[in-house]
Amino acid sequence: MNGYRHLLVAVDFTASIANVIERAQKIAGAEGAKLSLVHVVEPAPVDFLDQTILVDINLDKLLKKTASQQLHSLAEKYGIDDFNCHLEVGSVKSEIFQLAENLSVDLIVVGSHGRHGLGLLLGSTANAVLHGAGCDVLAVRVND
Repeated sequence: MNGYRHLLVAVDFTASIANVIERAQKIAGAEGAKLSLVHVVEPAPVDFLDQTILVDINLDKLLKKTASQQLHSLAEKYGIDDFNCHLEVGSVKSEIFQLAENLSVDLIVVGSHGRHGLGLLLGSTANAVLHGAGCDVLAVRVND
């Protein structure tokens, strides 16, 4: 088996993300692979019939600023270079796929909440990534 060269870890900012990052670091270390983090901010929905558009734009800016600070803090905690941190805005699934392709990632690592029921087995993000990625995907079980 050829080793992995570049791992992309999709992160949220819950406490359980530590398990996901630590698992990815073990694999990257064993494989001699590069490790990158990505967090995707989904834009707030805009109601064009209402006059709250400016509030929504300001909310998006605040969300992006806060997410950027959290992402860089997480990277610092785990010794990951800021250059390998990616903050994207858009559809979580689409942005992860696009970044993985742009970076030539060969393993995407996501957290799986393992909720009950077949439709919730992996969680919506993990399930979407698992079924649409152009590379291997590791779903790491996390406890909420």
